[in-house]
Amino acid sequence: MNEFLEAVVEADDQPVVICDTEHIIVYMNPTAIRRYEKWGGEKLIGRSIFDCHNAHSGEMIRSIFARFQEDRDLHKVYTYTKKKDGEDRDVYIVALRKKGGELIGYYEKHESRVHEARK
Repeated sequence: MNEFLEAVVEADDQPVVICDTEHIIVYMNPTAIRRYEKWGGEKLIGRSIFDCHNAHSGEMIRSIFARFQEDRDLHKVYTYTKKKDGEDRDVYIVALRKKGGELIGYYEKHESRVHEARK
């Protein structure tokens, strides 16, 4: 199953950045590596998520993480909508939990609001 899950995340055309409970980036999909190149791209793996966020964003991440720790039923929190530079997407932080509900990390999830116009 891990092979299939990895293939899904690797193929996602939106950035996926996964952090552990110490806020260390443990994985970035290829889209995230390209998107965050000006902040270090692949070199961000192994570093704190707070190294590439401003103080306001860092506080939001800490607050959401605390909510995830307090509420095992909380799995996804909306953070903002980005509507500039040709983008229109909602951004969420999603809890990663073991089957029993133990929090093992979280990831930033982008959902595009732009429909593809391919033939």
